[in-house]
Amino acid sequence: KERATSHPLYGLLHSRPNSRQTSFQFREMMMGHLALRGNAYAEIMPGPRGFADQLWPLHPDRMTVSTTASNSLRYRYRLGDGTERTLGQDQVFHLATLSDDGVTGLSILALAREGMGLAAATEQFGARLFSQGAVHRGVLEHPGRLTDAGRKSLRESIQQETTGLAKAHGTMILEEGMKWTQIGMTADDAQFLSTREFQAEDIARWFRMPPHMIGLLRRATFSNIEQQSLEFVTYTMMPWFVRWEQAISRDLILAQDTYFAEFLVDGLLRGDTATRYAAYNSAIFAGWMTRNEVRVREN
Repeated sequence: KERATSHPLYGLLHSRPNSRQTSFQFREMMMGHLALRGNAYAEIMPGPRGFADQLWPLHPDRMTVSTTASNSLRYRYRLGDGTERTLGQDQVFHLATLSDDGVTGLSILALAREGMGLAAATEQFGARLFSQGAVHRGVLEHPGRLTDAGRKSLRESIQQETTGLAKAHGTMILEEGMKWTQIGMTADDAQFLSTREFQAEDIARWFRMPPHMIGLLRRATFSNIEQQSLEFVTYTMMPWFVRWEQAISRDLILAQDTYFAEFLVDGLLRGDTATRYAAYNSAIFAGWMTRNEVRVREN
């Protein structure tokens, strides 16, 4: 294998896909569309470098895909002013996740909306719980009968004295024989922290994301994190790499028997130094790697 640095697509994919974005910005944006909505689109613009001189991202929320009588794809894209453009299959670079119709990918947000909705609700509940004070939840019992004005005054007084983080866990002063009875749940009663941690893991599970990658280190050790980091590349990232590589071959490369796109992930798959050097030593003495190839591999 040799890097085809003289090929017109090399600069397009490796350095600058269009006049506004770097390669990393383009891939980051496309991956955001792909991971969250199930599809990512870019218009293939011709120019001095050939039929694929630039790639301009198209927002998936504005795209409608249909099939023609000849079984090719037709893309209708809605512009900001409401007008529509129709693009052929050879004009669009299309990335898709798992599909149930062979045309468009399924949105992870749509599939996981219940779990993500619970996570959002938990977040809102926590904000409301602590903004109003996490302890004072119950009823005031008065031995007599309050007038409407007295009830309103009492409510406003209690609200003023107890609402807010600065006043949480404060002491209420009750008069006229009133008694406070606790009836609500505290954050511990509601298992608030456990629920939040579970929801974070649940969302990570949809994306095959190891817990330690999103800061959940409760059950992490050095040995299992190293192994999970390798598994992250193999089981989480590799399917995304394959989607990109095969979509590039399908939509952008004409001479597919000669050229191909590939993500280099050797650096991500490296083990610890001792294990790596032992493997290199074995490869050199077995004759299938040279010292210079090892130096190149180690950059």
